Amino acid sequence: MSGFKIPSIPPTTNKTIRFPNDLVAEVEELIRNKDCTFSAFVIAAVKAAVEEVRHGENK
Repeated sequence: MSGFKIPSIPPTTNKTIRFPNDLVAEVEELIRNKDCTFSAFVIAAVKAAVEEVRHGENK
């Protein structure tokens, strides 16, 4: 038996937020021709920011 586990999709909440047009354009340029969606990029960026803030609070 292998160690592979079928991934489950975590529960999500829909939030409507506004982004400055120039920031949307920058993100879209960064993810162009990549296997990444705008949402996935934003989620990863927010997770990184949360970790950075939490790490800073522990100092």
